[in-house]
Parts: sequence; C-alpha cells; structure tokens
Amino acid sequence: MIPIRHPFTAARISRLRAGDSVAVSGLCHTGRDRFHKHLAETGESRVNLRDGAIFHCGPIVAADVSSAGGQNVRRHTIVAAGPTTSIREEPYMPRIIAEHGLRVIIGKGGMGAATTAACRDHGCVYLQAVGGAAALIARTVKRVVEVNYLEEFGATEAVWSLELDSLETICAIDTLGNNLHDEVREKSRQKLSDSFL
Repeated sequence: MIPIRHPFTAARISRLRAGDSVAVSGLCHTGRDRFHKHLAETGESRVNLRDGAIFHCGPIVAADVSSAGGQNVRRHTIVAAGPTTSIREEPYMPRIIAEHGLRVIIGKGGMGAATTAACRDHGCVYLQAVGGAAALIARTVKRVVEVNYLEEFGATEAVWSLELDSLETICAIDTLGNNLHDEVREKSRQKLSDSFL
C-alpha cells in the first residue's frame, strides 16, 4: 500500500502506477454532477483544487446541533461515503484537471479516453474506491472540514471537504496514461478471442 497525503504534488503522484494499491490521507473534496458542470461552465470554485483531490461521492451526512458559548454549533458526521460512477463526469474532467491543477480523482467504474489523456498531459491520477462499502469508507473520514454549495446544490451534490485517514484505493489511471480498465478489457478480449481458435 502506497500512502499519499494532501497536498498531492506532481512529484508525489508521479510515482504511482496503474494497479498500485494507494492509501489516501488528508484533505479531499466531494464532487458530483452539479459541481463538475459548475466548474466547467464558470471556471470558478470556492474550494482550492490545486494539488487537490475530488472524490466522486454524495455522502450521507448527519448533523448534530449543540450549544457553545450561547451559540448553536452544527457538527457534521459522515455516515456513508460510497463512490459514485465516475464516467458521468467524463465531459467535464479534462478541463477541470487542466484549469484547476487537480492531481487526484477518486471514484468507481473507470473513466474514458479524454480523462486518461488529461491525466497524462497534466499529471493527475484516477483512483478506484470500492463500491458498496460506503459505511466502511465513512470510517476513514476523520472530520468534515467545511461544506460549500449546500444551499445551491443540496446536501448530496454539495462539496464536502473531508479529512481522510488512509482511504484504500487502486490506481486505475496513472500519470503516464496507463488505464487499468483498458488493460483488463484488452486482456479479456484476447482471452475470449483465443478461446475460439
């Protein structure tokens, strides 16, 4: 397991290769369809994505309100944080990587040729998290740092800035443009072809 921690500089992620097991720690921002569309259309972000990470995730969040010093304090806890299907963000991802200096994408299901090329050209990696393990992944969230776009996008589509502690992933696209999903697809196609010879 190769540990990486925010900030995810080019030097830190350039050593990762498709197929590596990677443990992600530090600051990470969730992002789904509305945030990606917003970034692509406006180029503006309330969170700093440079040398950062976007986690394709719409977490389930519990809010606890308590009083401190005569004021109500709202504390958020992540109950579930499963990855959502990344390919939906394929139309937006290359531009976001190029314009915002993004270094890490976390999601599930793989990404396409345009994102693979952007990862190669701009020094970014795509990390595959385990689908169906939302409660387990939530245990790696140490705290919610802040939330943005909550009123505009709603809780699921909001950008939750999380502090992670060793979220286990597999590197599916590396900075050389190697795509693990493409490799598996090609090997499967070859085996299928060989079985008919």
